[in-house]
Amino acid sequence: MVESALAAIPEPYRALAIKHRELLKFGMVGGTTWVIDTTVFLVLKSTVLSSKPLTAKIIAVLVATIVSYVLNREWSFRTRGGRETHHEAMLFFVISGIGVAVYTAPLAVSRYLLDLQIPNVSPFGQEVADFVSGQIIGTLVGMAFRWWAFRRYVFPDQDVRRQVPTAQD
Repeated sequence: MVESALAAIPEPYRALAIKHRELLKFGMVGGTTWVIDTTVFLVLKSTVLSSKPLTAKIIAVLVATIVSYVLNREWSFRTRGGRETHHEAMLFFVISGIGVAVYTAPLAVSRYLLDLQIPNVSPFGQEVADFVSGQIIGTLVGMAFRWWAFRRYVFPDQDVRRQVPTAQD
């Protein structure tokens, strides 16, 4: 999958993409988990947790984080790591827990500091503010934090795991 995507990129950008292959994989995992996060968030927020958007967001981020761990460990950072799996997983989830605060902070600011909620704004305005702050700003800030923290603390060492070529690599 990555090879075919790289082949479609014109030179000189292809060399840059190959150089930053790990970041591209992390971005693809992030895109996948963003869809999961967004879907879970919107479903919960429009049904059983309509009056609790932060709870809906936290649950959505937790579901996406579990998927993210598996995909990042087995694909994005598959040549990094070197720790025992339980230690690596613990670090991943601790950093992801901090990431939950980073991801939800813009939504909390929007809702409770800027008071962008009903009755101060229209229902449509509230939904737009929630989406932009929770799904766009929160995701961008959270992904930047996680990229840095995963490479620094969870998967710090390059080329320590056995590299086995996969069909999607």
